[in-house]
Amino acid sequence: MTATVDDDLWSAVGDPTRRRMLDLLLAAGDGTATSLSEQLPVTRQAIAKHLGVLDRAGLVHVTPAGRERRYRVDEAQLARAVAQLSSVGAAWDARLRRIKRIAEAIQRTKDQQQK
Repeated sequence: MTATVDDDLWSAVGDPTRRRMLDLLLAAGDGTATSLSEQLPVTRQAIAKHLGVLDRAGLVHVTPAGRERRYRVDEAQLARAVAQLSSVGAAWDARLRRIKRIAEAIQRTKDQQQK
């Protein structure tokens, strides 16, 4: 069972600050680097860099609005990330079940040898 993973997408959502930014943008509908920096404990410059990562991964779309740039979450791309996460989770669950079965079989063999 192999899950196809977009490393750029996962790298983008792998950072806690970027995940929090996505949460804030989803809640507000959109936002700017300035509005996000007012809600997070990082500088506006750091926010702008994080937004660049999210933009390159396709997780946000940028719209110029006067002197500002407004960011909106691409919900389809976010859903794709969630689907990938679910797929990888299912693959790991299957692996862990196999490991558990192997460990239990080894333990049963040891128990039978001790009798």
